[in-house]
Amino acid sequence: MNPARQAVHFFRPHEKIQRLVPITGGNVNDSWQVLLTPGELFILQKLSPAVFPDPLLVMVNLERVTNHLHQELQVQGHLSLKVPQLLYSAAGRTSYEDQAGNHWRMLTYIDNSRSLTTLDSPLQAEEIGRLLGCFHTLLTTLDPTTLHDPLPGFHVTPEYLKQYDTVRRSSQGHARNKEEHCVALIEHFRPRADILERHRQKLSTGIIHADPKVGNFLFTKDSKKTISLIDLDTVMPGLLIHDLGDCLRSCCNSAGEEIKNTTEVIFDTEMFAAALRGYSSQAMNMLNTKDRELLIDATWLISFELGLRFFTDHLMGNQYFKTQQPGQNLQRALIQLCLAQSILKQRSKLDLLQQRVMMTSIV
Repeated sequence: MNPARQAVHFFRPHEKIQRLVPITGGNVNDSWQVLLTPGELFILQKLSPAVFPDPLLVMVNLERVTNHLHQELQVQGHLSLKVPQLLYSAAGRTSYEDQAGNHWRMLTYIDNSRSLTTLDSPLQAEEIGRLLGCFHTLLTTLDPTTLHDPLPGFHVTPEYLKQYDTVRRSSQGHARNKEEHCVALIEHFRPRADILERHRQKLSTGIIHADPKVGNFLFTKDSKKTISLIDLDTVMPGLLIHDLGDCLRSCCNSAGEEIKNTTEVIFDTEMFAAALRGYSSQAMNMLNTKDRELLIDATWLISFELGLRFFTDHLMGNQYFKTQQPGQNLQRALIQLCLAQSILKQRSKLDLLQQRVMMTSIV
C-alpha cells in the first residue's frame, strides 16, 4: 500500500477510499483530495521536510489555531470564516509518520468553494483584504507565546540576502540572461533590504498567516465572496504589515506568478486600493502610525524577498520550492523582482491611494 493510502487508513481505518486525486499547484506541501465510502470529502497533505524541520510543532500550532478560530467564531457572530478541521486517529493523533519519516495529516474539505491564482476584479481583491482582516481580528485573543515558531528567521530579509551571497559565491559560473537580470535587480534593491528590520520595535505584532497569497483564499463557486483562508502551517507571531504586504503583493500581480513574459508584470493600483479598503473595514485599527507609514515599503519588501528566495533556491538546485519544469524558480524570481520594481515606479500614486483609503476608513 502506498504511503498516501496508508495515511488515509491511519485516520479512517474502516472506510473505503473511492478516490484519491493529487492536487497540483502548491509550492511546498503535497496534497490530495480524498473521497471515502460515505461520500465524505477530505484533504490529505504530506508536509514538506525541506521546509518544516519539525513537523510536530507545525501540527501543535495548527491544532491550537484552528480550535481557537472555531471558538472565536462562535463568540464573534458578526465575523464569518470557514475553518478546516483536523482529523484525529483512534489514538487521538493529528499526524501520521510513514516509514520514510514523512508526516501526513487530514483535514475536512470546504464544500462549494474554489481557489484562484489571479483576480478578475477589484471586488475580489476587496474580499481578500476583508477576510485577512477578519483572520487577524479573530487571532487577537490568542496568546502569541503559546505558538511555536515553525520557520525561524522567516521574513528577516537581510538574512535571506546573506544566504544568497553565500550561495552565489559558491555557484559562480556563466550566468544566463535571466540570471544576470535577477542579479542586477537584487543589487539595485540591496540598500533597502533592512527597511523593516530598522523599525521592527516600532511596528505592530500579532499572529499572522505568513503566506496569505491569493491561492490560499477560498471563494464561493461564483468567485464573488471569500469564505476561508487555508494552509495554516506557517501561522506564527510576526509583523502585521508583513502579512498585509504579502497579501497586497499577491492580489495586485494581475498577470499571475507563473507567466512567461515579465513585461506583463505590473503592480495593479486599483487592486491595491480595493484590497486595502477590504482590510480597513475589519482591522485598520490594528495598525499604528509606523505600520501605515511603512506599508507600501513592506509590500515592496515582500516582493523583493520572495524573488530573492526563489533565485537563491534556483542557484541551489531547487531544494525548497517545488518545480515542474527546468528554470521555473528562476522565472518565479524574475517575476517577483519585476513586481518590486513596478511598486517603486508607482510609489507616489500608491501613497495617494493609501491616504484616501485610510481617510475613508477613519470617517
